[in-house]
Amino acid sequence: MMQLHQHLFSNCFSSSSSSTSNRLISLISRNGLLLLLALLFLLGVFLPWTGSPLFPFPNKASSSHSKWRDYSLAHAAKFVAKNGTLIVSSVNYPYLPFLNNWLISVSRQKHQDKVLVFAEDYATLYKVNEKWPGHAVLTHPSLDSQTAHDYGSQGFYNLTSRRPQHLLQLLELGYNVMYNDIDMVWLQDPFQYLEGSHDVYFTDDKTEIKHLNHSHNFSIPEQNGWSYICSCMLFLRPTNAAKLLMKKWIEEIQAQPWFNGMNGNDQPALNRALRKTPGQVDLYLLSQAAFPTGGLYFRNAKWVKETKGKHVIIHNNYIKGFDKKMRRFHDFGLWLVDDHALESPLGKLE
Repeated sequence: MMQLHQHLFSNCFSSSSSSTSNRLISLISRNGLLLLLALLFLLGVFLPWTGSPLFPFPNKASSSHSKWRDYSLAHAAKFVAKNGTLIVSSVNYPYLPFLNNWLISVSRQKHQDKVLVFAEDYATLYKVNEKWPGHAVLTHPSLDSQTAHDYGSQGFYNLTSRRPQHLLQLLELGYNVMYNDIDMVWLQDPFQYLEGSHDVYFTDDKTEIKHLNHSHNFSIPEQNGWSYICSCMLFLRPTNAAKLLMKKWIEEIQAQPWFNGMNGNDQPALNRALRKTPGQVDLYLLSQAAFPTGGLYFRNAKWVKETKGKHVIIHNNYIKGFDKKMRRFHDFGLWLVDDHALESPLGKLE
């Protein structure tokens, strides 16, 4: 009888232990599976971004972003320049449609391959190089990428005030540099108008009509005089004189920074720098008919008709606001992106 009780107890204990063990294993299996899945998810999300060797399939976008973050100006300029010449512009992300519009017009004149974009933020750097590898380089420090800054705002000033620094860097590397604002459209090849071997070529931003054959000499006003040279379209040769002007321009910007809407762009500083370097820089004033200011081209239909066929680069200035600029380009048949985006090296921008 005692043996029977022991046998029954043994069987009962064995059965209970087995049942408990099975439930424990089942619970551990479920929790273990969930834990394993969570671990795999974390590995899949985070390790690709860190470039960890533990994950066999690194994230390509992250690798590409790292490459462009480390892309130096010297390497970019060497990659892009053609015959020692670069065409450059500065862009922040909201103005990519204007960059594309400008690029279409540059492409029509067969000069797009020498364009280098100074990206003012990471979003622009990545987008341009995704579409057109090697043609954008980051300017440090990067600026806010979300705002389409209006003329006169501090954001606009922060962007334009870095222009002479960009240009000086390229001159120091030994390149000829053409600078354009991206609210421009090329109708002809501007390089054929860069006569001679002057240090700096520029345009007058005044709206008063000049004689069609006006002089290309530029007389710098006296210290108390005033000039209105546009800082938005420049061609510079890597001469000591051109570098001197860029350095003076930088000094003038630093001496009178933006304050409460005053001095809202870099142009007054350029004109002050010109007045402080009389006789030290060989200057060339470009044709008004070929390079008209927006205050003349968009407001004087009679003059436009009289100079038809002579226009080379149209500048959409003398108007404030992203939407207003775009609308005016539309009204004058100069907004090319809608129907001709594929002519741009960037193609269609989503």
